[in-house]
Amino acid sequence: MEKDWYKRMCFYQIWIRSFYDGNGDGIGDLYGVYEKLSYIKSLGVDGIWFSPLYPSPNADYGYDISDYRNIHPDYGNLTIFRKVLSHAHELGLKVIMDLVVNHTSDEHPWFIESKKSRDNEYSDYYIWRDGKHGKLPNNWDSLFEGKAWEYVPERDQYYLHIFAKKQPDLNMDNPKVRQEVKDIMRFWLDMGVDGFREDVITFISKKDGLPNGLSFIPIANGMPHYKDGPHIHEYLEEFRQVCDEYDCFQLGEGPMTTTKSALSYMAGESKTLDLMFHFDHMMADCLFTEYIQRPFRLKRLKKAFSKWQHALAGKAWNTLYLENHDHPRIISRYGSEEYIRESGTMLAVCYLFQQGTPFIYQGQEIGMTNIRLKSIDQYIDVSSKNNYHTFHVKDSIEKRMERIHASSRDSSRTPMQWDDTENAGFTTGKPWFYVNPNYVDINVKREEQEADSILNFYRKCLAFRKQSDVALWGNYREYYKHSGKIYMYEREWQGNYLLVICSFAKHPVSFRFPKSEREKDWKLELCNYQDTSVEEGIREMKLREYEARVYSSVN
Repeated sequence: MEKDWYKRMCFYQIWIRSFYDGNGDGIGDLYGVYEKLSYIKSLGVDGIWFSPLYPSPNADYGYDISDYRNIHPDYGNLTIFRKVLSHAHELGLKVIMDLVVNHTSDEHPWFIESKKSRDNEYSDYYIWRDGKHGKLPNNWDSLFEGKAWEYVPERDQYYLHIFAKKQPDLNMDNPKVRQEVKDIMRFWLDMGVDGFREDVITFISKKDGLPNGLSFIPIANGMPHYKDGPHIHEYLEEFRQVCDEYDCFQLGEGPMTTTKSALSYMAGESKTLDLMFHFDHMMADCLFTEYIQRPFRLKRLKKAFSKWQHALAGKAWNTLYLENHDHPRIISRYGSEEYIRESGTMLAVCYLFQQGTPFIYQGQEIGMTNIRLKSIDQYIDVSSKNNYHTFHVKDSIEKRMERIHASSRDSSRTPMQWDDTENAGFTTGKPWFYVNPNYVDINVKREEQEADSILNFYRKCLAFRKQSDVALWGNYREYYKHSGKIYMYEREWQGNYLLVICSFAKHPVSFRFPKSEREKDWKLELCNYQDTSVEEGIREMKLREYEARVYSSVN
């Protein structure tokens, strides 16, 4: 276990454009990150995951890369990156980079050359096909923007784009492309980064012949032919060999990944990934995507949590998260904006004490919530705009905007709320995007001063987790599986126990301890209410609104 250092860690994700502006131009940057490294360290995290920092036209805000070996001018340059990297390491923080190699920007030099002709050096770097009888090469849909094919007159061919039109898919079947990826990895590893989060990495191998998909599956039409493709493990093994040359790790993103599929990447001697982001637990209030909404059900959330805990136990390692740049704010989804502090702290407990490596997204630690803009024209996210103009178009504008308020990725990308001054202390200039008006009440400065704030509670949770072998390594057992209000699980390691109890209710809830737990000598370690002298006993307890409790029992 000791050689797998990532298992003991907690990471903090930085979506840099909205983190902190260090030069006053309204855009978050590496100068700002450098200023805030001590704050990040103070949280009790052990590493930083940077969403893309590379040059990009920002069609998908950094996930459309035009140069893999440089820093976007908005964020600084390689000199300040090296300074940030060095200081992070001095503070004991690992740094991992986003590796986005399923696609590039259409403004990347490779694509600019590739689209010029069918017989140049880069002509086979992307997936090009002729049309069929005056129609598209196949019927696949893009996950972001219409159909998955775009015509280029210079070649009289179409290129594949699983995501936005400005994100053409790389042809990973070309050995030259895979060598480019390995060279990119070595470039950053030689600089000193500690690993990679690999964006939609399970999509990089497409099925031979690119057959038609099932047209009745909206948006995902075609996914069975590019998810977990025929050569995926072969290609990832090549990338793994690069990482084996360094003391680094690989975290893959696997949309719609099952536990069985995940284990094929993470388990056994031939594993190619150390960790994987899956999406199961993010579907407790939606279907496939946050735009297709349904009422939140705690049973769905618990089922997903427990499924992954049990499936990976003793075989692989879980990745624990509730927020990132791709999902709306979790308090607005699974918690309550009426009970921000209570539900925000409870949500922290519900996932931080499972087995796995936790990730915290910027602003999550202070309880940031979704923004509600008045018009779709105010939103920037390409997928939000596509959803609004493509689905439920017969609904009223008000209903469609409600869907956007609940689902847009822009809600997780509003500027970080540092204090209650103008622009939330994010910038002295004009912010690149709207600041959530609730920054007056929800900000770092205020929460630093409040002992029972969400911020300080995250610190307590991470400090306790770090010194608890049970929290790190313990086996997982769920209780009250059929409760729609209580999530309760036990961790056990070498005869020592943790009991985690979370209420997802807006009202007090009474319950009885499981028989197997009543006789243990429990000590209350954490509670998200300052007053812990409530009606309490080994046999039964009354939980307050969104109350969370962590107990320990030591042999």
